[in-house]
Amino acid sequence: MTTVSPIRTAVPPLLVVAALVSVYLVWGSTYLAIRFALEGYPPLFFPGVRFVCAGTILYGLLRLRGYAAPTPRQWFNALCVGVLLLNIGNGGVVWAERSVGSALAATAIATVPLWATLFAGIWGAWPLRQQWIGLVLGFAGIVTLNFGGDFAADPLSAGLLVLSAAAWAFGSVWSRRLDLPRGLMSSAAQMLTAGVVFLIGSRVTGEPWHLASSPRAMGALLYLTLFGSLLAFSAYMFLVQNVSPALATSYAYANPVVAVLLGFTLGHESFVASELAAIVMVLTGVVLIVLYNGKPKPLKEG
Repeated sequence: MTTVSPIRTAVPPLLVVAALVSVYLVWGSTYLAIRFALEGYPPLFFPGVRFVCAGTILYGLLRLRGYAAPTPRQWFNALCVGVLLLNIGNGGVVWAERSVGSALAATAIATVPLWATLFAGIWGAWPLRQQWIGLVLGFAGIVTLNFGGDFAADPLSAGLLVLSAAAWAFGSVWSRRLDLPRGLMSSAAQMLTAGVVFLIGSRVTGEPWHLASSPRAMGALLYLTLFGSLLAFSAYMFLVQNVSPALATSYAYANPVVAVLLGFTLGHESFVASELAAIVMVLTGVVLIVLYNGKPKPLKEG
């Protein structure tokens, strides 16, 4: 759970709105873009290309702006966090979306704040009562989700999505206690190292390497690289530095709404009643977690 500074009065409100729209829409749309990319690329190869390209572009731009290169220790720490967030977190989503709808995948990943709240307790930041209510609702929603539609038909993908959310959350909480590069250089290092891990895995498993594919798959890969990994993340970092935690992390419950709408309209995805109920439960739980974010209950001594 990220601790950020209060809203700075010098920040133009329109810039905040633009950043919010970017994070809401772009990150919410990446789940459908992943599904489209899977139509033409293997599940380890295209995330490797995505993150290596995005990381290289961001790293080069930051070095030109005078950012220091990461130290060997920082590269190693970035690798550890990148494996949790991108290889397991994002990679699990890619793998699961071969059989699970993009909207349901987004709903499962929306539990990241729930897991982060639990993991924060390892270092003494225990949830408030309202957050415990949110945790119960959110995880009840995941249980309900596992009894309906795609998740019931493919329990392996369902479990993988839960693991992905937990890995992303743990990596996010743990990263605050590691020596990582400053600012966006940390993201560049994580994307570069995780992208290399993806490509090594792709080569070891014998996936075919090719960039030429259907126009929709190629467009999805380009969109994920430029918009999902560069634009939206930069917008999120701006929000982290300039607005309240509740507002900055509100993407956690906005993204599934966007994913559901896009999955239904563009992806022609359908939902059973239990899945719709689960979506409402998960989003309600995440809202409670986010609204009371930044007010952890201290660990009692003795």
